[in-house]
Amino acid sequence: MSQYFSVHPQNPQTRLLRQAAQILREGGLIALPTDSGYALACQIDDKSAVERLRRLRGIDERYHLTLMCRDLSELANFACVDNVQYRMLKAATPGPFVFIFEATREVPRRLSHPSRKTIGLRVPENAVMQALLAEHGHPLLSATLLLPGEEESLADPEIIRERLEKQLNLVIDGGASPAKASTVVDLSGGEPELVRRGAGDPALLGME
Repeated sequence: MSQYFSVHPQNPQTRLLRQAAQILREGGLIALPTDSGYALACQIDDKSAVERLRRLRGIDERYHLTLMCRDLSELANFACVDNVQYRMLKAATPGPFVFIFEATREVPRRLSHPSRKTIGLRVPENAVMQALLAEHGHPLLSATLLLPGEEESLADPEIIRERLEKQLNLVIDGGASPAKASTVVDLSGGEPELVRRGAGDPALLGME
């Protein structure tokens, strides 16, 4: 049975976020709002929690999971970023973008793509997500809450609790969130590649 925290979408209660961070540290798998719908999240270094996340999503190790980071300085610890790429990131973050980069040695091998050695990274703008990252003190591993066989991600926290309360440790209700997916841009090669057009405007990156 999952816990359910209802938080203010702009000024989430510190007491509840502190409890949420502790649930993560104890190996919990949680659902919470982002800029582009609700997501699943867990600690990077918790193998069991990561496996639970993959099972719930119905994905294998070839699917890019996303590291949610507080800011660009934190992101740079996990990705090989050059000056041109950094300027692109600065123009579009925080926001609903996922960037695929070559992973640094700081990223556990089991979290990066098995053949490409790449990782998805994101700096969210959502106030609840940012506050939890600050309280937890480390990036979180995440994936959009899109269940196997379904075409739209879950965006209503009460429906998430109803459907997944036996599979999650916590649902953070930060209000309804748009179910539109994030924009995914691959920066691991020579030229930026728009992998998926979503909530983020590619024009911010100089892309059409």
